[in-house]
Amino acid sequence: GTFDEMLLENVCQLGYRTVFWSFAYADWDNSKQICKETALKKILDNIHNGEVILLHPTSETNAAIMSNLIKALKEEGFRFGNLDELCNS
Repeated sequence: GTFDEMLLENVCQLGYRTVFWSFAYADWDNSKQICKETALKKILDNIHNGEVILLHPTSETNAAIMSNLIKALKEEGFRFGNLDELCNS
């Protein structure tokens, strides 16, 4: 999540595109995991079209809520795509 203007210019000159997440929460500290219900609510309360969600794979909470999160998002009419679709839409 840390970047500066020079990094962005260099990435562009190399022909790459930068993509940043639009939602993240403090899930990286395995000793401070929030409960599943709170995590799910936090994500769903902040969802928007085109969202790129950053979820760290080391979080036990994320692993526990993933199927419920995907189901809830699909029920709300969201779909999942890859970054090429997001950047070219």
